[in-house]
Amino acid sequence: MTDSPRFDVGRWGGNPWQPPATPSPEAEPEPDRRPRRSFWARCCGCCSCRSGADDDWGPETRGDRGTSSGGRRPDSRGSDSRRPDSRRPDSRGPDSRGSDSRRPGSRGSGVNAAGDGSVREGMLVVTGVDLLSSRSDQNRREHHTDEFEYNELILRRGQPFCMVLSLSRPYTSSDNVTLELIIGNNPEVGKGTHVIIPVGKGGSGGWKAQVIKADGQSLNLRVHTSPNSIIGKFQFTVRTRSEAGEFQLPFDPHNEIYILFNPWCPEDIVYVDHEDWRQEYVLNESGRIYYGTEAQIGERTWNYGQFDHGVLDACLYILDRRGMPYGGRGDPVSISRVVSAMVNSLDDNGVLIGNWSGDYSRGTNPSAWVGSVEILLSYLRTGSSVPYGQCWVFAGVTTTVLRCLGLATRTVTNFNSAHDTDTSLTMDIYFDENMKPLEHLNHDSVWNFHVWNDCWMKRPDLPRGFSGWQVVDATPQETSSGIFCCGPCSVESIKNGLVYMKYDTPFIFAEVNSDKVYWQRQDDGSFKIVYVEEKAIGTLIITKAIGSNMREDITHTYKHPEGSEAERKAVETAAAHGSKPNVYATRDSAEDVAVQVEAQDAVTGQDLMVSVVLSNRGSSRHTVKLHLYLSVTYYTGVTGPVFKENKKEVVLEPGASERVTMPVAYKEYQPHLVDQGSMLLNVSGHVKENGQVLAKQHTFRLRTPDLSLTLLGVAVVGQECEVQIVFKNPLPVTLTNVVFRLEGSGLQRPKILNVGDIGGNETVTLRQTFVPVRPGPRQLIASLDSPQLSQVHGVIQVDVALASGGVFSNTGGDSGPGETIPMASRGGA
Repeated sequence: MTDSPRFDVGRWGGNPWQPPATPSPEAEPEPDRRPRRSFWARCCGCCSCRSGADDDWGPETRGDRGTSSGGRRPDSRGSDSRRPDSRRPDSRGPDSRGSDSRRPGSRGSGVNAAGDGSVREGMLVVTGVDLLSSRSDQNRREHHTDEFEYNELILRRGQPFCMVLSLSRPYTSSDNVTLELIIGNNPEVGKGTHVIIPVGKGGSGGWKAQVIKADGQSLNLRVHTSPNSIIGKFQFTVRTRSEAGEFQLPFDPHNEIYILFNPWCPEDIVYVDHEDWRQEYVLNESGRIYYGTEAQIGERTWNYGQFDHGVLDACLYILDRRGMPYGGRGDPVSISRVVSAMVNSLDDNGVLIGNWSGDYSRGTNPSAWVGSVEILLSYLRTGSSVPYGQCWVFAGVTTTVLRCLGLATRTVTNFNSAHDTDTSLTMDIYFDENMKPLEHLNHDSVWNFHVWNDCWMKRPDLPRGFSGWQVVDATPQETSSGIFCCGPCSVESIKNGLVYMKYDTPFIFAEVNSDKVYWQRQDDGSFKIVYVEEKAIGTLIITKAIGSNMREDITHTYKHPEGSEAERKAVETAAAHGSKPNVYATRDSAEDVAVQVEAQDAVTGQDLMVSVVLSNRGSSRHTVKLHLYLSVTYYTGVTGPVFKENKKEVVLEPGASERVTMPVAYKEYQPHLVDQGSMLLNVSGHVKENGQVLAKQHTFRLRTPDLSLTLLGVAVVGQECEVQIVFKNPLPVTLTNVVFRLEGSGLQRPKILNVGDIGGNETVTLRQTFVPVRPGPRQLIASLDSPQLSQVHGVIQVDVALASGGVFSNTGGDSGPGETIPMASRGGA
């Protein structure tokens, strides 16, 4: 199939992106710039391109558009919107930087004022530059960038650094030396894309340079960077002027300088005033992501890998692909908003294609990823969106990108996360006269869990009191100003129901603090509220704790205590700004009979039991007609058909309780299992004596086994080490086309292992070698995926010793994708 050409220019039509000038991190071919469309864009009839301008992102230039490589939205209840790709051919080439005649040329001889390249006697010629950029040098250590697997100088803005200039003759007080930093296509001083720093004379905007030592033909300088500097990769040059003439150092790619946000700098608006926070939310290369249900929390280790070679280039490439103006790249609000849009592929050919269909045959099952590195490097190498992602993958990649750029960021899981489709700020569930769900009306959904990000920054664009943690959500659920992005949104505004604060507060508020409203159809066709469940949404919000692998409950930062006056005020204040402001005026409140649902902890492949406990809290006998409906649900709240039900009439004496049980065999639920799926029990009932309506939904998951990892020997930088992985198939059926993934920052570049089939209840053992490249405590993470079983993970901590001589290793344990691995041993159940 031939793709049609695309000439889209993206959000900022007047600022086309340029391909990265540096080679890809693994010396592979430059990204394929040919237009591509995903399977979904080619075959899904509902995927139509969006037209129209977007006030939030600037106008789009008119032109022909292809079909964007988007994925399916998590709630596929309507048509997808698209936005065009930012790619556009440009005749100037990747090394062109506009028409500025003062820009230095490519690496070669220096230039003088006459421009003829000659060097006159007595001119102050810069013969060399030492940026002290090695990982063990003072600059990298003081700027907390020594973990980056790069040889270039990487700085954090607002903090000084040192350099040494080698000169053709000794420096004198009559010599003028000027440092220049240049970024972007058309560098301008007023936009911060052309920085001029006269040595010893002070600068502007916080930039200045001082002579620390002049020793013979060496000149030691201390350079202060601006805390408001643009972030990105700058070209660097030096100009000199003396009585003999002017000299300009030619551009050298080895002298390029990366500048990042600086949470260690009090003048930077991303400043974090807690060292343990900075260690966790900026420097930690791995973390925990939580999933499942509130009562059955699952956890998995994720390799963020923000310091791996190539990842920083991939993060900057994301900004280039979006066509983000360089002049705006000093603003963390704008940066985080662009990242939330570009991590998903919908309408901009971003990093990841979302897929909630259960068919991952044309890509990778989202559950199989173990980290962000493989995803980001693939996007950098090919320029094409990577299949596939779901919320925790989008969030994991977003954490990597924002931490890499210098923003303190954490991955957050919200259990019972609402998806409000009609801006009512309530979750509305509709039933017929007999309290059977009317699925064709139930457009709102409650996700078992949803994963997004918090990043820390000041908000100068908002009133005082709304700085601190900001929500950024890269999962494409609803559009924001016509774009599939979400945030940054102040957590404080969410907590207090101030849904008019930007960005996207109404949607996020409904995810964590709305009420579940049950509507029953009446005989005349109208609907009446029969029950309001006030503690059903945002029941638990957690993240990885600082300095440990424990969970930290951060629900209190998002919402006041459930049932408190402040919490009720926040909910009803927010609802007053929604599409159903009078929803709370029509509720009834007879609640003598209470319902509680219990489900035993079970592993996939085993039988299970669910129970409903009815309690009579009234002073008279009550008769309850109870209905139980069991179905399988995707974690996004989309449910399958009911495969088992139970109806029973229960008589309760005053103060009495009765348990109603429903056993479920593996053979009953096995045909209905879906990826990342859980069981949904719908409980409905009617109390004869007082007309009370019972309604409750309970979700529970089936656990999957873990991989067991064992380190065989001592781990030393630059020396081969071996790990053993053991797995037992919990199912009585054969797992086919089994694929293992192995990844760990500083240990192992992403590696794919094809192991074939694993028989029912069979145990397999395999061994793999790797070569650590960085010392210290590291996480080696593995996953298993097959069409029959997914969401299987394992992790082991590896304490890597520094090799004798104390040098970092440049070798890595790279392995080509799709390597076939023989099993070391197999065993029966």
